[in-house]
Formats: sequence, structure tokens, C-alpha cells
Amino acid sequence: MILRLIAKRLLFLLLVMWSASTIVFFVPRLSDINPIRERFAELARTGGFSPADLEKIIESYTRQFGLDQPLLQQYWDYMGQIVRFDFGYSLNRYPATVMDLIMQAIPWTLTLLLVTTILSFVIGNLLGALSAWPRAPGWVRAIATPFILLTGVPPVIMGVLLLFFIGFRLKLLPLGGAYSIGIVPDWGDVGFWLDLMRHQILPALALILGSVGGWVLSMRGMGITIQGEDYVTFAEHKGITPGRIFRDYYLRNTLLPQATGLALALGTVVSSAIIVEGLFGLPGIGTALNNAIRSNDFPVIYGIVLFITAAVATIMVLMEFVYPLLDPRIREQ
Repeated sequence: MILRLIAKRLLFLLLVMWSASTIVFFVPRLSDINPIRERFAELARTGGFSPADLEKIIESYTRQFGLDQPLLQQYWDYMGQIVRFDFGYSLNRYPATVMDLIMQAIPWTLTLLLVTTILSFVIGNLLGALSAWPRAPGWVRAIATPFILLTGVPPVIMGVLLLFFIGFRLKLLPLGGAYSIGIVPDWGDVGFWLDLMRHQILPALALILGSVGGWVLSMRGMGITIQGEDYVTFAEHKGITPGRIFRDYYLRNTLLPQATGLALALGTVVSSAIIVEGLFGLPGIGTALNNAIRSNDFPVIYGIVLFITAAVATIMVLMEFVYPLLDPRIREQ
């Protein structure tokens, strides 16, 4: 049974990757733009290439990247590279490879996503559960209400508001960038780490404030539903302490739907983080993708989109194996 489930999930993951790879390959090619010609035309405007030399360079790069081949042949070559985890070279930053650019950017995005997603999930679910718990103090509901009101504000709009009021008007935090201009990164310097963290506060707040309210609202609804369940009433009549009822009978049974919601929301979380990164000028996946789109760098666009798709699909598959840890009834089935 377990092996069959693993095989089904792996098949699902492969199907998602193939579909994403095919869509990502064909959609940019619906445009008549030649990325190599556009790139070298831009360089020619500033570098003084002669027309004859420019055409020879474009022809050479077109052959090197295989863009002179029929579309179907390009597709098969591209799928063969994907199987070998070879995304090729960047058109805009040649001879840098796409994987090199992803590896340079992924630590920034991964750190921001991990911190904000964990904090949003924990704070939102805890506040939502406490606001629905009859024995919770009144100040908990007062704290939860503003977060619910912020549910309709997208993270990018929240980022703009934070930039304007906290960064521009009050000048309490930096307006953008990974660290201050003129600072040489030194990972062993405490001062550099403090400056680095100051620059991450606003983008992290934009993502957290934009998503905590949703978790509060959904968890509060689940908590109200759980209150009328027989096992909660039975636990109260047995004389079990309220703290244990809240933890073992109340909170644990509401976490399973929330874990499902987390898996479904990963796509939105990742896309929001990418947009927020571009807004604050962080050197993450979002900035790399924005630069690739502006310069028509097809290989980088392919690589980043496929990398994000694979990461989200893999996490969704792994979440299904986490469910039995939260609900023993699933493990028994």
C-alpha cells in the first residue's frame, strides 16, 4: 500500500514537471522576438558593432544555442537537457550557466520564504485557535481582529505601504537592497549580519502581514466547528485540564485542514515572495526572473520556472506523508 502510494505521487510529480516544461518551452516562442538578436542589438547601440560583425555574432550564437534547429528538434533537445538537470547557459550573462544563477539566488529566496512561511503559519494558527477558544482572554481576540482585516491586502501592496510609511516617511528601516551600499559582505562579521537583517525586516513583514490574517480566519472557523464535537465535550466531563484539551483535542484536530491549506497556498506564497523580492531589490529568484524576462533570456526563464514548479510540487507531495503524523486515523487507514 505504501509503495503504491509513493509510486502514484512520483508519477504525479513527473507529470507536473513534464507539463510545466512543455508549457514553459512553447509559451515564450509564441512571440516573434529573437532573444539573441534583441540582446546583441542592445549591445550594438552602446558598443559600436558594425552591422556585418553583428550578423556574424548573432548567427554564431544562434547555432550555439540551437535556435536554428526546427522547433520540434529544439523541444526534444530541451527535454533531454531537463532530464540531465542541465538548463544550459544564460543568454544575457553568458558564459554563466542557468544553474549557477539559480544557486546564487536561491539562498536569499529560501531564507525569506522559510522564515516568513513558518512565522505566518504558527502565529496565524495560534491566534486563530485562541480567538475561537471560549476560555481565551479577551485581549487575544483584540489582537486577532487587525490581522483579519489585513487579509484582503496583497503582500506586494503591503510592501509598498511599508516602504512608504516606515522606510520613506519615518526612515526607520532601509528602503531596499540586501545590505547597505559600500559594505563588503563578511559572513563572520556581526555588524554585517545586523545590517543584513535590518534590510530583511520590511520584505518579511510584507509577506507575514499579508498572509497571517488568512490563517487566523480559517483556523478560527475550524476552531468554532471543533467546539461542538463529542470528543471535546467528553474530555471536559472527564475533568481534563483546559490546557491539555486545547493542545491535544482542539489544536491538533484543526491542524490537518490547515496543513492541507498550506500545501495549496505554496504557489501563492512563492509568487508573492518573488514579487516582493523584486520590489525590495533583493538578489533572490524573483530579481533573477525579472531580469531574465526583461532581457528575453529564455534559458534562465525556463530554469527558474521549472525550479519553482519542481520545488512546489515536491513539497505538496511530501505534505501528504506528513498528514499521518498529524492525524492517526489516516495512518491506520
